[in-house]
Amino acid sequence: MTNRPDPTRFAHVTDWVFDLDNTLYPRHTNLFSQVDLKMTAYVSELLQMPAEEARKLQKELYREYGTTLRGLMERYSVDPDDFLERVHDIDYSWIEPDPALGEAIRRLPGRKFIFTNGNRGHAERAARQLGVLDQFEDIFDIVAAGLVPKPSKETYDLFLSLYTVIGPNAVMFEDLARNLTVPKELGMTTVLIVPRNLEPIYSEIWERDLGDEDHVDYVTDDLTGFLKAVRAE
Repeated sequence: MTNRPDPTRFAHVTDWVFDLDNTLYPRHTNLFSQVDLKMTAYVSELLQMPAEEARKLQKELYREYGTTLRGLMERYSVDPDDFLERVHDIDYSWIEPDPALGEAIRRLPGRKFIFTNGNRGHAERAARQLGVLDQFEDIFDIVAAGLVPKPSKETYDLFLSLYTVIGPNAVMFEDLARNLTVPKELGMTTVLIVPRNLEPIYSEIWERDLGDEDHVDYVTDDLTGFLKAVRAE
């Protein structure tokens, strides 16, 4: 599933910005399910509550604050370093190396960045396992963002300022439409990554952001193919 890109619309791009989870590596890898379980266990231990209640609260915090971590910091003053270290203590071998994706990213002209609500260690381990880490200029993580997650505008502004990125000369790849709203307003080209063939059931595997579709320029379930098409390969 792809609305095929017109290479001429990408000829001016100098900066390529990629989300990590469910974007660079595909959702069917299911890696984030490990993080999800770790977060539930963390909340359960922190607040001494059953796992079922902890999971409900975890999702409530995610919806209200953008990330579970932000919610835990606001409500319970948790140590962000401890949280990030513990929830990302996972098995990265679930990610299958993707040499074709690495080559497609390498061929893109200009700089490439990972922009994630996770931490740098998680991004490095995931990107290294995927086989793409060496293709990136830098990683802008939740710590670099001052622990303020996407889709907060101040986080995007900080990213653009830190790396002197000019919005109209950049493109952003994301799996959540709401995280593309601000990039579009900043002039960036936006690409939404969706699960392969939208399987299994669309509503069960993708947190769809109704009302945010106007901020999406392209939709694809094949990142490698999309990048090759951008280069007219």
